[in-house]
Amino acid sequence: MSTLEKIHSRPPALPSKQTAVAEKPKRGAKYTLAAVVAVLGLILYLIIWYWSLESKLFDVTEEAMKRADVQDVKDLPEGYIFSNALAEIVETLLNKPGGFIFNDIFPGVLMDNMPSWEYGALVMLRDAASTLRNNFARAQSQSKENFDLSKAEPLFYFDNDSWILPTTEGEYQLGLKHLKNYMKDLKDPESGNAHFYARADNLIQYLDVVIKRLGSLSHRLSASSIQKHQYDLEGNILTVKTPWLEVDDVFYEARGATWALVHTFRAIEIDFHDTLQGKAALATVRRIVHEFEDSQAAVLSPMILNGDGFGIFANYSLTMANYITRANAATLDLRDLLIRG
Repeated sequence: MSTLEKIHSRPPALPSKQTAVAEKPKRGAKYTLAAVVAVLGLILYLIIWYWSLESKLFDVTEEAMKRADVQDVKDLPEGYIFSNALAEIVETLLNKPGGFIFNDIFPGVLMDNMPSWEYGALVMLRDAASTLRNNFARAQSQSKENFDLSKAEPLFYFDNDSWILPTTEGEYQLGLKHLKNYMKDLKDPESGNAHFYARADNLIQYLDVVIKRLGSLSHRLSASSIQKHQYDLEGNILTVKTPWLEVDDVFYEARGATWALVHTFRAIEIDFHDTLQGKAALATVRRIVHEFEDSQAAVLSPMILNGDGFGIFANYSLTMANYITRANAATLDLRDLLIRG
């Protein structure tokens, strides 16, 4: 056998002990890295889950009495419960788990349900703050507006996605400070700086805005499930359907909006009690509140289901639209009672 043939016929050399020892740390490092990534992923998931929990309903009367430090609701001035309901909504948006998430870079960018919920509640807060400034707190159109409310309202309209100076949270905190100043003056009638006029015509102004908001939400929720047909100015048919990836965003925006409206209408029932009773409208307000409360039932599915027709899956968007439509119809009835009653 030649020398060349002897070389090729030799068995392959076994890895040395040094090589085997070198491979073990490499494999161990890979397993360690994978474990670290898995743990970080689990922690991130738990944070997102916790921050995505919706805020519970609160008792508007109890919270107002607590802030005013009184033991009897009769000791609260007219309008204090409504104003405090707005303050509680602001504080909930700012102080709930994770704080205000809409303008967060991370992990807010990975979340869409809670930012949508926040936006829905924020829109209703802005509408109520505008009505408080322009209607509830003014005797008539030519009267002087309240200084603190004139400062608070535009601050609540500040961009809700600003994460750099000035921050959204900072502007909303400043608006909350002015709202609390108004409430402080409202509790001290001798100051003469704050008023609240629980008149039917003032309440009608607010209801007109709510009716439009609810109509829009109901339409968008319906478009999340079925194709909606509209007509342009020339009579052409336009087909509207919410993109699949935006279905849950619309649903949670509606959830946030109705969450805020539960509290504003609970407060209206108390602060406008005499006006509503005189118009035989108390039962209608309670019906509105009941529909909004039902819309806050627990969501049992980890994702928003929009089943077709009478299929095996629930249709969350249409269920929410049903509650909002009924609340909207009751709000229309309330407005008619206030006008004609």
